[in-house]
Amino acid sequence: MVESEEAVDKIPDLGVLQLRFMMTATDPTAPEAASIKQKLLATVERDKMATVYAAVCEQFHWPADTELQHRMRTDTERTLGELDAKIKDAEENLGENEIREALLARSNFLARIGEKDKAVAAYDQTMLKTVALGQKLDIAFTMVRIGFFHGDDKLVAQSIEKASTLLEQGADWDRKNRLKCYKGVQALIHRNFPEAARQFLDTISTFSAYELFDYPTLVQYTVVTAVATLPRADIKQKLIECPEVLSSISQLPHLKQLAWSLYNCEYGAFLVGLLQTMEEMRRDWLLAPHTLYFCREMRVRAYAQHLESYRSVQLSSMAAVFGVSPEFMDSELSRFIALGRLHCIIDKVGGIVDTNRPDERNALYQSTIKQGDNLLNRMHKLSRIVVS
Repeated sequence: MVESEEAVDKIPDLGVLQLRFMMTATDPTAPEAASIKQKLLATVERDKMATVYAAVCEQFHWPADTELQHRMRTDTERTLGELDAKIKDAEENLGENEIREALLARSNFLARIGEKDKAVAAYDQTMLKTVALGQKLDIAFTMVRIGFFHGDDKLVAQSIEKASTLLEQGADWDRKNRLKCYKGVQALIHRNFPEAARQFLDTISTFSAYELFDYPTLVQYTVVTAVATLPRADIKQKLIECPEVLSSISQLPHLKQLAWSLYNCEYGAFLVGLLQTMEEMRRDWLLAPHTLYFCREMRVRAYAQHLESYRSVQLSSMAAVFGVSPEFMDSELSRFIALGRLHCIIDKVGGIVDTNRPDERNALYQSTIKQGDNLLNRMHKLSRIVVS
């Protein structure tokens, strides 16, 4: 973990997304609801997010403060007037660099207050005046954050592609590392856990994208995505023995219990850790949509890992290992067998689970024969066309 050589402003502040999500996930009568509301409104007022203020008041049925709205709009109009005057002065009396800085200041202000369309247009104009590669990348990164903030997947994809193209022309290690974190967030949003894990693991030792989230949050995202996708041997090497993970995992005890118990085959503790980790995931704006998916994948993974050691096992014995009833275990295994996720069968009479792991070598052989037959048929059809 390293600090960025140059701090990047949180434009826009993605903390608003987390606070807004926490309001939806918190009982309005709960003690912490008032604190979350206060933090959310304070951040919105600080950045003069008049549009966001109106949206959250409507979403949570809060009475709008018309005086505050008027003050934010008045301040916004005054600031934009001052920024426009600086741009005009730079165009008439100063050089290209000063014009660019004036345009960038206006773009940053529009992004900070939550005016997506105006901000994107302003950044496009600023990009035309930008020569330095690093400065172009910084604009592309800000556009990605605007996409995250407003849930605009198209803008995120376009901006990440732009940043990737610029990086091919050469850039410093900090910006290359930061792009990996942005790609990890994009992959996580789209539930591409393997790609998200790969990007987060690549950046965990040199993390500097604090404009997205803090380091413990990165560790949380890394462990969640990696524990669901990495082979068991890699879990030990890249998570359990990783100094960067160990430095922050103590702040996430339930997630630590989940990952460590899965690796150590302590399945009773694993299920407890899984339930507690789900509760933590439900309070994070990025992880919450994937909570049920994660729970299902982790259970499949644990059941498959346990069954790998046996040709057959008593259903009651397996249930005892996981700390659940035989009826629950029977229901779980039956569901995943029917979905083709577990390769085993249940002998209801004998109460035994028999594994029938697929023969990968034979499956590969059959697949090769089938593909060869298809290729020969296509070549035969092509030869007839050529002859005729």
